Amino acid sequence: MSSGSGLVADSTAWTAVLARDRRFDGRFVTGVHSTGIYCRPSCPARHPKRENVRFYASADEAEAAGLRACKRCSPRQVARDEAAVAHALALLRDSEGSISLAQLAEQTGYSATHFQRVFKRAVGMSPAAYMRTVRLERARTALSGGARVTEAVYASGYGAASRFYEASERKLGMEPSAWRKGGAGVTIHWAVVPTTLGQMLVAATGKGICRLSFGEGPEVLAKRFPRAELVQADESFSELIADVVASVERPGESRAIPLDVQGTAFQEAVWQELQRIPAGETRSYAQIAAAVGKPGAVRAAGSANGANNVAVLIPCHRVVRTGGALGGYAYGVDLKRELLRRERK
Repeated sequence: MSSGSGLVADSTAWTAVLARDRRFDGRFVTGVHSTGIYCRPSCPARHPKRENVRFYASADEAEAAGLRACKRCSPRQVARDEAAVAHALALLRDSEGSISLAQLAEQTGYSATHFQRVFKRAVGMSPAAYMRTVRLERARTALSGGARVTEAVYASGYGAASRFYEASERKLGMEPSAWRKGGAGVTIHWAVVPTTLGQMLVAATGKGICRLSFGEGPEVLAKRFPRAELVQADESFSELIADVVASVERPGESRAIPLDVQGTAFQEAVWQELQRIPAGETRSYAQIAAAVGKPGAVRAAGSANGANNVAVLIPCHRVVRTGGALGGYAYGVDLKRELLRRERK
């Protein structure tokens, strides 16, 4: 970038401007030297000519170059939004009880309706959904550490055990006691099936697919859920497995395949963002980090990407390095390249 944004190349920045991509707001500003103003990447104004544009890492750099802020998109507001979201995230993570949207809005100086939009755009979920995820993450950590279910319920901020069980059934995919006990009482059906990309492991709980990988067998499930009952899938799972195979053979085609995945709040936000990437397109680790509201967490976004247990259905193969290099892939770069080729085709 002309004035040193560090993470965004000029070509990527210009593409973001043409697409009015909100995910780049706050990562750079667009200086239009023919008019003397600078804008957000998502500014709705008519696009300037490329030869009149220079990119700056911040509003301060643009103003040091003699530019003034666009009154239509208010690029300096991005910094305020980021600070407000960061403050709200800290409040939600540190709170032992519930925090309402109205309380968050009051703390950050926004109206409730506007802050809901700002927060969801930055984090990928509403404050209420984020709080639910944080609570489940706390409970999961407590259960994994050997705490009793009742202790985990109240330590995680739930006012009643019934609410915890309702949430855990929806998000964890198994009862909380089973999670603590390495899948005890849970049945996981599995199959190793041939595809044109090689042998593929498909595993599912009663909630959905919990593992999709290449070149692996049920032993990986035994490590993850040592006390679960592992059962080789029979004909009753043939339709689900056929849908999964079709998704691999023709990646990008929409199919309503249920998933049963678990991760930290940050990991789940990254996985949701991966599923938003259109088939045939790619995003960099930096773009993913920015999209989930943590532009400085590029390495963490890479780690969350690598922690994905459901290949293809959560399309971590669509993430590349800044500049377009494919980067790594758990099942080999050749397989990643082929998946992208099929989607683009």
